[in-house]
Amino acid sequence: MKPKMFLFSVLIIFLILLGYFFIGVPPEAEEIVFGVNFSQKHAQDLGLDWQKNYTALLSDLGVKDIKLITHWDLIEPERDGFHFDDLDWQINEAGKNNAKIILVIGMKTGRWPECHIPEWAKGLDKKEQQERILNLIEKIVLRYQEESSISVWMIENEPFFPFGECPWKDRDFLKKEVDLVKSIDSGRQVLISASGEGSFWIEAARLGDLVGMTIYKKVWFGELGVSVSYPFPPVFYWRKSQVIKKIFNKKVICTELQAEPWCSKLLYYCPLEEQEKTMDLEQFRYNIDFAKRTGLDRFYLWGSEWWYQMKEKHNKPEIWQEAKKLWK
Repeated sequence: MKPKMFLFSVLIIFLILLGYFFIGVPPEAEEIVFGVNFSQKHAQDLGLDWQKNYTALLSDLGVKDIKLITHWDLIEPERDGFHFDDLDWQINEAGKNNAKIILVIGMKTGRWPECHIPEWAKGLDKKEQQERILNLIEKIVLRYQEESSISVWMIENEPFFPFGECPWKDRDFLKKEVDLVKSIDSGRQVLISASGEGSFWIEAARLGDLVGMTIYKKVWFGELGVSVSYPFPPVFYWRKSQVIKKIFNKKVICTELQAEPWCSKLLYYCPLEEQEKTMDLEQFRYNIDFAKRTGLDRFYLWGSEWWYQMKEKHNKPEIWQEAKKLWK
């Protein structure tokens, strides 16, 4: 093929793909379910009473679907010294309120620094760390496999996406984690998540029964030193979900819908005026409307701890009250 003909062919293919992923209107979902993410550690870092925050989500907002983030360093602060009281309480409270949980387990489970490695485990080599992670997962799954409130096991958070302070990533090890969970509890689905904007979710679909992805609209690019609005339209997420459905016969849900600021520094160090540049009531409403237009039917909002902080510490309950409309 001549160079000009080759370049022309590449251009045509590019334009077809561009049109496929950027042009069109997804069909409306028949019913949309909204849930929230919750991290005990993040609530504490925001200076909140995390139990009151969690209780308010269930009782005041009426949330019935929670992606509950566990942290290795909170559960095993000392080697073989496991502390399950706090997680027991969260799972029991969800059960009392007829809420369903996606339980996130592993080393990289979300919230900075993403990989929540206990101090005692940081000096271990990769093999030893992996052995300890498998031990952690086994104990968690064995402990909670009879809990009816847990609907899905989510293993690691965006394990293929290079974000956070993590010592390694290992696809083969992720498969070992999946196999371990399934060997203990074959009755529940395993969810693997991926960046909504930074991947096509293929690896997640190969390993998971269910695929989770993220939707972010305004993010901080440290390399550029600026806040950037992602240009992807709703159909971008719909088309990718249809590719996964057709190739792997797997469902895609949104496990992180941006509903809090993304600052140049960690949220608990970010001035309020900077926070409101990337998330305010108008942006919150826009993100909810955007999600509804993707054609997907399940979204877990990222930021429930921040809404509570805004209400309790800054006397700004507007987003909390707006969120309440999703469940009342």
